[in-house]
Amino acid sequence: MQFHNQQRQAAVYSSLQNEKVKAMAALLEKKHRDRSGKFLIEGVHLIQEALLAGAEVEMIVYDMERGMPEELASLLAGGVQYGGQYAEASSAVMAKCTGTDTPPPVFGVVAKPRADAAALYHEQVLVVVLDGVRDPGNVGTIIRSADAVGADAVILGKGCVDLYNPKTVRSTMGSLFHLPVLEADLRELLPAARQRGVKLVGTSLQASDTCYSYDWRGARWLLLGNESTGLSEQALQLVDDNVIIPMRGKSESLNVAMAATVVLYEALRQREYMIDKT
Repeated sequence: MQFHNQQRQAAVYSSLQNEKVKAMAALLEKKHRDRSGKFLIEGVHLIQEALLAGAEVEMIVYDMERGMPEELASLLAGGVQYGGQYAEASSAVMAKCTGTDTPPPVFGVVAKPRADAAALYHEQVLVVVLDGVRDPGNVGTIIRSADAVGADAVILGKGCVDLYNPKTVRSTMGSLFHLPVLEADLRELLPAARQRGVKLVGTSLQASDTCYSYDWRGARWLLLGNESTGLSEQALQLVDDNVIIPMRGKSESLNVAMAATVVLYEALRQREYMIDKT
């Protein structure tokens, strides 16, 4: 393989007893991700997104029988910045390190990004705050929606699924690398946001404002709670305003990820596409 006009020797991992293999496989567990500050990404698309976003990819490991995927080989040969290592691995090693029934052709080891808290505070900030959202698919979809509307950040409070859980990472489809995503203690962060002029907005069936009548212009943080129980008592006590998503049909409620998407796109409409007829 030749990338960046220089030959790099790929390590070869064929044994499940190899210490490097054990260390990579351990990243499937949260305690090892927390301890090492690293996580796994699986598949061609996630690695492409990570490289293009300038994420700190430390190693790219591909199936030795299939070779480096052509899409990645082309990207790397095209000059994308990558200072990490390459490794080829047996199918058994690929399966052990990805934890999936059908291992992907390639996976990467990535250092957890260091998000800039400055992105959370400015006059037109739009941030999504998750309070106890447990489902990896929901969290990933919300991060994708936040990315799609150009939100400034996503914050995961305590009680949420681990951001770097492989299922969560996969469900972000690369949006994890496009905007700051932080894990934080909401008991400290929410009061600090209010002190800096941010309006904290929740969703409630008892709200008088709909998500369409509410003014989303200005500094707004959208708070979304647990799939079953909603926002925690601590968060409810700090919310400035509540909105309801109107429903004409017989459905009782929307999935939290879908609700987030509806509200975020209304915020985008007001901020970017509102026609001033005055």
